[in-house]
Amino acid sequence: MENDATVKFRELLANDDLLLCPLVGDPLSARLAQRSGVPIALLGGFAVSAHRYALPDAGLITFTDVLDQIRNTCDAVPGFPIIADADTGYGNAMNVRRTVTEFAKAGAAALLIEDQLWPKKCGHYGGPREVIPRAEARMKMRAAVDARGAKDIVVIGRTDARSGHGLDEALARCRDFEEEGADMVFIEALESVEEMRRFAGSFKCTWASMMPKTPVVSRADLRAMGFKVVTYNVVLPAAVYAMQAALKALIADDIPSGPPMVAFDDLTSLVGLNDYVTMEGRYRIAE
Repeated sequence: MENDATVKFRELLANDDLLLCPLVGDPLSARLAQRSGVPIALLGGFAVSAHRYALPDAGLITFTDVLDQIRNTCDAVPGFPIIADADTGYGNAMNVRRTVTEFAKAGAAALLIEDQLWPKKCGHYGGPREVIPRAEARMKMRAAVDARGAKDIVVIGRTDARSGHGLDEALARCRDFEEEGADMVFIEALESVEEMRRFAGSFKCTWASMMPKTPVVSRADLRAMGFKVVTYNVVLPAAVYAMQAALKALIADDIPSGPPMVAFDDLTSLVGLNDYVTMEGRYRIAE
């Protein structure tokens, strides 16, 4: 049985427009993304590591950590397409099959599978990334596509080969992924506008990531290049900045000098208190 969020995501991919995709890390930030009006969100390893454990994106979170976060996040935003970061698939091709199956059952509309050598690291940390052999990466993508099943989860193939092996190798790996049936391909940490243009023009469905190693390009230009999805890591940095500023104002005994705060009633509404109170009334015992 297909997931409604997957159906919606596939419908969005069938349109010509560029899809705006913020990075989120937990159910609350996903709900804020949904209410903001963006069409999709990426539950990324960078944000999950930070939100859940205050750890770097360096292969320290496990399959079960991420699976639990997907389930809780998708439950909080029913029908809203969540793209789950599956890192390397947590093992070999057979592990990838289980990862795809379980992420689909947990409610993810799509997932990213990358070709880094475990333990992986964020593609925008300093230095090159180590990747597995191209043939092995291709077989892992084949396993991911084979495991899509009736839920028809969207499979996105990512390569981190650009930083250590060059653009041509990264393009070759994306061609392998597309030939194996990946719905979308993604080269992490492209380093120039020309590289971005060449990548987007070479494949039918491509992903752009506006992170530090990659030039920040306007969405109009990304659309013209042919990208289908663009993701931004802005929610977590903005939240950390606001929390730091609020704590600084609190310590100074000058709360008004801190950042603006959402009204208490709006905060309780965001976490579903109104619906809770309504439902609670159904079970109230008459006096």
